[in-house]
Amino acid sequence: MKKLLLPLCVALVAPPVLAQAPGPLDGEWRGRSDGGSCNAPLEYMIYIESGLVEGTATDATARGPVPNTKKGPPPAPTPGLWQIHGLAKPGSFSLIAVASVKGTDRREGRLNVTSQGSTLTVTESSGCGRTARLSRG
Repeated sequence: MKKLLLPLCVALVAPPVLAQAPGPLDGEWRGRSDGGSCNAPLEYMIYIESGLVEGTATDATARGPVPNTKKGPPPAPTPGLWQIHGLAKPGSFSLIAVASVKGTDRREGRLNVTSQGSTLTVTESSGCGRTARLSRG
């Protein structure tokens, strides 16, 4: 009985290790969008692992606050960094993009993504309406 008890306890206490097979979209995806109606292209870098999406989109043309020489309200700074999150599925899926801005100016949008072979096509459903083609890399 003691010979069976020890292996049984070890089997119950030790969690089984389940390795997930990599999905068809897993990997690092990079690309650049067109300027859209804002004429501000974004550089995308998205990581997909087991269907979980994490990434960023940066705007090199974004400008921060400027000195106010005319005593009027200054223009709001444009977001230079977008954080991207969501779940990837084969075919098409949507992601959430949230701008990194200070204060109460919370900006967020939805990205529609379509996988076509070895490329991902990312389209903004609001905002500037930019379209990007991402490839693994």
